[in-house]
Amino acid sequence: MTKRKINIAIDGHSSAGKSTMAKALAKELNFVYVDTGAMYRAAALFCIKERLVESNEIDSKKIDQAVDRMYIGFKYNPKTEQPEVHLGGVNVEQEIRSMEVAKKVSLVAAIPRIRHKLVELQQRIAENGGVIMDGRDIGTVVMPKAELKFFITADAKVRAERRVAQLRVTNTDIQFDDVLNNLVERDRIDSSRAVSPLRQADDAVVLDNSQLTPEEQFEFLLSHARKAMASE
Repeated sequence: MTKRKINIAIDGHSSAGKSTMAKALAKELNFVYVDTGAMYRAAALFCIKERLVESNEIDSKKIDQAVDRMYIGFKYNPKTEQPEVHLGGVNVEQEIRSMEVAKKVSLVAAIPRIRHKLVELQQRIAENGGVIMDGRDIGTVVMPKAELKFFITADAKVRAERRVAQLRVTNTDIQFDDVLNNLVERDRIDSSRAVSPLRQADDAVVLDNSQLTPEEQFEFLLSHARKAMASE
């Protein structure tokens, strides 16, 4: 059978390993990988830098005016062999991974004007197929006609442990309870927001990776992708 250049949507909870798996799958299949979570983190960083979000309060009117000045894009880094997110032409790949950004990203992602702008960009990227995109609303809003959809989840404590291990590489002061509380709150905001909430698509393949190794997760996704690509 002929392999097709399908679109693959990967949704799920925060820190469930979506991006890691999506990157590996895209590399294996030679597909374009789009990290929408990084795009929303960049939007949150933009709002922080522009002082549009203070504590848990968002200045919606100022954001509506400022969004036109927010330019988010990806540039390929030959050293890392990965596309890295840029904000206003500046590489912010490391800056968007901070806890400060993590605490604001779900609030910013719930703003309709920001979601509208980023969803339009994401849909343009996926027009020609051969795209693997991960996020919260990919299979339900961004690519509802994607040929293959996954919903990835894991126990909150397991996700927090994984996230702490990542963050402590650069910040040994990270506390488990802070990370766990942040993940639980992000889950709540993502699932309850009025615009494009986190929701499992009806036709999504569910993967709970709480007890799976990265290798087992990858093989699960790859086997489903190969079947979808081979189907007529």
